[in-house]
Amino acid sequence: METDFKNTSGMFRFNTDIIGKAIDGVRTEDWFRAPGDDSNHLMWLLGHVVVHRGQVLKILGVDWNSSWASLFAPGSQRVDDADYPTVDEMRAAWDEISQQLKAALGEISPDVLTRPAPQGPPSFDKQVSGTVAFYAFHDTYHTGQVSFLRKWLGYGQTIG
Repeated sequence: METDFKNTSGMFRFNTDIIGKAIDGVRTEDWFRAPGDDSNHLMWLLGHVVVHRGQVLKILGVDWNSSWASLFAPGSQRVDDADYPTVDEMRAAWDEISQQLKAALGEISPDVLTRPAPQGPPSFDKQVSGTVAFYAFHDTYHTGQVSFLRKWLGYGQTIG
């Protein structure tokens, strides 16, 4: 496997650890607090990352689906807190998607990585590898937001 792709899969691995630390110990009532009216809360951010990790799995040929994916789509409108999955459901979804992604990235063949990129999401190299790399960048962006929310909520820093 190319070094570049090892770096891409490494970003997902580090993000999994960082987000795991960021959500650890956060009380249920804090999952729906946001720093501003137009800001996302922790539930939305984690759901958004889960859904996009699911998109990576699909690109890699792994069957993944969620009944609540539309709640976390880019540009989705905030809904009542009760309409989101429960905190326990989201934690379980996070653990499951992270394990599935780790397994898929560990087993990926160069033949899959060099296939033409799917229509829709950006690709850095017009191949599947570049689309997965884009999703790693996306994952990292939102990992920072999740870490910020942890600190904003008063739980302290995630790393450092």
